[in-house]
Amino acid sequence: MSVLLYEKRNNIAYITLNRPDSLNAFNNELAEAFGDALVNYRDDPSLQVAILTGEGRAFSTGADLKEMTAQGQTAGTRALRTPVSEEVWKPIIAAIDGFALGGGFFIALECDIRIATERAKLGDVSTRVGTWGSMHMYSKMPFGEALYMHLTGTPLNAEDAHRIGLVHKVLPDREAMMQEAEAIAEEIKLAAPLALQAIKRLGATSLLKTGDDVDAQSKVLSQQVAKSEDAKEGPRAFAEKRKPVWKMR
Repeated sequence: MSVLLYEKRNNIAYITLNRPDSLNAFNNELAEAFGDALVNYRDDPSLQVAILTGEGRAFSTGADLKEMTAQGQTAGTRALRTPVSEEVWKPIIAAIDGFALGGGFFIALECDIRIATERAKLGDVSTRVGTWGSMHMYSKMPFGEALYMHLTGTPLNAEDAHRIGLVHKVLPDREAMMQEAEAIAEEIKLAAPLALQAIKRLGATSLLKTGDDVDAQSKVLSQQVAKSEDAKEGPRAFAEKRKPVWKMR
């Protein structure tokens, strides 16, 4: 059985973590397969948006601690290939059904839109195994909530995650969640892909670099987008009262 399912339909990449018996914990095999899927999505010009989810009772519970222990690794030493590390600037929707903890939570934070089912539990529990997690959480949720999570290792339920803006919407079950994810994906597909990627890239830069760096990159990206074929297609489609046909160039 493949530890990761990867499908392409209607310009959407479906990435499903598939180790349900281990709550989709990242062992070496899944970590590598996930990184490869991100790169494939990033480099495939036919794909405009991705939906990331997990099979079974979890989105992901992070690193496979059993495998790490067997291999003599300590907490916090297993690096994951993530959307940010692989420079995936295309949109990613995290569809969270069940647990999104530790590294699984941080991957969800690196996605652009998060939706969840009522049974979802999200949080950083890494302090309970002797390390700490990503600082991305401080830009995605109120500081006090993030600090409480780090200090206590207590996950949020879906309702509380929605209350503080960590997830966009809470759905009753997995079927409704996936329908909502696809509806959001269809809305994203209406926007110019290069413009979306520039926005996402600038957002990531603003968290990691200085204001001058952001301004410089903004000028470069805005010129690239303005000179693209899609920049001409958008106004033309609007004038002709039709959906745009994006070429991502």
